[in-house]
Amino acid sequence: MKTSLTGRIAANSTAYITTLIFLVPVYILINLAFKPADDLSAGLLPSSRPTLDNFIQAWNGSTLPQSIFMSILVTVLASLVLLAFATMAAYPLARSTSRWSTVTFYAFLIGLLLPFQLAMIPLYIQMRDLGLLGTIWALVFIYSGAFMPFSIFLLTTFLRSSVPIEFEEAAHIDGCGHVRTFWHVVLPLLRPAIGTVFILNGVGIWNDFFTPLIYLAGSGQSTIPLAIYSFVGQYTTNWPLIFAALIISMIPILALYLIFQRYVIRGFAGGLKG
Repeated sequence: MKTSLTGRIAANSTAYITTLIFLVPVYILINLAFKPADDLSAGLLPSSRPTLDNFIQAWNGSTLPQSIFMSILVTVLASLVLLAFATMAAYPLARSTSRWSTVTFYAFLIGLLLPFQLAMIPLYIQMRDLGLLGTIWALVFIYSGAFMPFSIFLLTTFLRSSVPIEFEEAAHIDGCGHVRTFWHVVLPLLRPAIGTVFILNGVGIWNDFFTPLIYLAGSGQSTIPLAIYSFVGQYTTNWPLIFAALIISMIPILALYLIFQRYVIRGFAGGLKG
């Protein structure tokens, strides 16, 4: 009994300490966002005169509103294209028993091991030849391809482990073809995995800095990471302004996560079975 009590105390203490460690960056973010620019000498201590001026300046004195709209547009379009192709690819990969299906599945998994930078120059040349440089379509196409291996892996393994094939067999007996079975039976059962893929890929697209920097250069358009980077000067950096912009940029993706959070753990756990 004493050993059990000691173990619970140790486990709870470890959990509290870990939580505090993870909350430190959040505290720094919020603390600096509400500090006046001339009050940074106090260090990490809370400001005696917190202000909302940083948020007002970040919103009105930059391209942040337009960049948020651009990030939302790119994230939604890329995620929808990604989900459309990933679900259609995952279904036959999960249900086919042929050797080529297995080979194709593992070929997609190779994409998880290859860094995006390997294809940076060929993709840049291809987007230039297609006339897509400086447009959101370059980002949509690139993100759709870059996040496809992970999406297919998660959806395929979720189908194999968490979606009983008996439902599809019953639909075939009732006269449904493969397309109707996929649309009316498989897709509703895939909702946890689809929500997980949408959130995880959406966060990656939302926070990406490198791809927009390369493919939107010189276009006058920017996503949120580029807009925040514009607050960094060559000789001076207004950190309260940057942290205020970071908090503003977190609101849309945090709201999206809260909407889909019930699907994330269930879909991710189901996709990693087997």
